[in-house]
Amino acid sequence: MALVYKICSSIVWEEAKAKGVFEGATIDLTDGYIHLSTAVQAPVTASLFFKTGNDLVLVAFDDEKLTGLKYEPSRGGELFPHVYGTIETNLAFSVFKLERQDNGSLKFPENLQ
Repeated sequence: MALVYKICSSIVWEEAKAKGVFEGATIDLTDGYIHLSTAVQAPVTASLFFKTGNDLVLVAFDDEKLTGLKYEPSRGGELFPHVYGTIETNLAFSVFKLERQDNGSLKFPENLQ
């Protein structure tokens, strides 16, 4: 098992939980797949695409349980996990509230793997 991560607003995640399915955030809907990151990629993704906002969550998923998951080249040719389709919210392994630090960066869990 390897964990993959989605960063999104808590509002988007709570709406998805109410429906039982995560269809994606705005960028996912535009691109046609759900953007995910590995543990190493998530902090970089946050620094590039989530420079503002204080209501963010990090949702972890077991990559073996995701239907439609493909690892594809993206930023710098690095393989990123993408889900073509939707994700059932009950597949969330964990949900962590991301806090903004004094320097503006987001604080990630220390045991991110």
